[in-house]
Amino acid sequence: MIKKLIFTISLLALTAFVSAQNLQLHFDPRHSLHGDSFDRNYFTVTFEMFKPDKWGSTFMFVDLDFNQSRGNIGLAYMEIARDIKLGKSPIMAHAEFNGGVGKTGKSAANNSGFTIENAYLVGPSYAVNIKGVNLSTYLVYKYHSFEKVSNDIQWTGIWNANLFKNKVSLSGFLDVWTENKVRTHAGFESGKKIILLTEPQFWYNATPNLSFGTEIEISNNFYRYNKNVVYVNPTIAAKWNF
Repeated sequence: MIKKLIFTISLLALTAFVSAQNLQLHFDPRHSLHGDSFDRNYFTVTFEMFKPDKWGSTFMFVDLDFNQSRGNIGLAYMEIARDIKLGKSPIMAHAEFNGGVGKTGKSAANNSGFTIENAYLVGPSYAVNIKGVNLSTYLVYKYHSFEKVSNDIQWTGIWNANLFKNKVSLSGFLDVWTENKVRTHAGFESGKKIILLTEPQFWYNATPNLSFGTEIEISNNFYRYNKNVVYVNPTIAAKWNF
């Protein structure tokens, strides 16, 4: 089943690639930075698409983490979001889906599959351009399909800007959301936890197509087995803009 899910998400990634705006390759040295908190350093490939139209806009990305032994894929994750115009109102309707699959373990003989449980988000969004800086935000209801279903709220802010005659690009997002402290009915800890995740990106555009830079993942409460720990994980990256 896990193999079928990975194949399906990979197929979606290739579909996105046909009309994608960019393809990114990141080297993530998190094991070197944080030791045994993470199994190893690894590469991530990201396919990303953003397409506006007269009804709104669609954003989609797929991450593939090559974090298993011998560089095999150990995680596939996707998000797809749609902003829908509501007449002439500056407020739009936002709908989004998140989900994925992965494997744990340091060797092929000692690993197991897991699901990144589906999340469904819906609520209002707003976008504005201020002197060439694109800003957008949304505040949504978030349904986590854990074994013990979690009804939550998420706020997201997104930014994008090109500076110095398009030689430098800044982009990224900031997510803050809630979810159940325990994802299964067998758990003993009740209540909610607050998770913060932000990933600012900095790019030097060597040509209109080729960029070099970094993505800095900053998180708190994001990793399930490392509670209340802040991690800073920068990458070394290259991007091809289509």
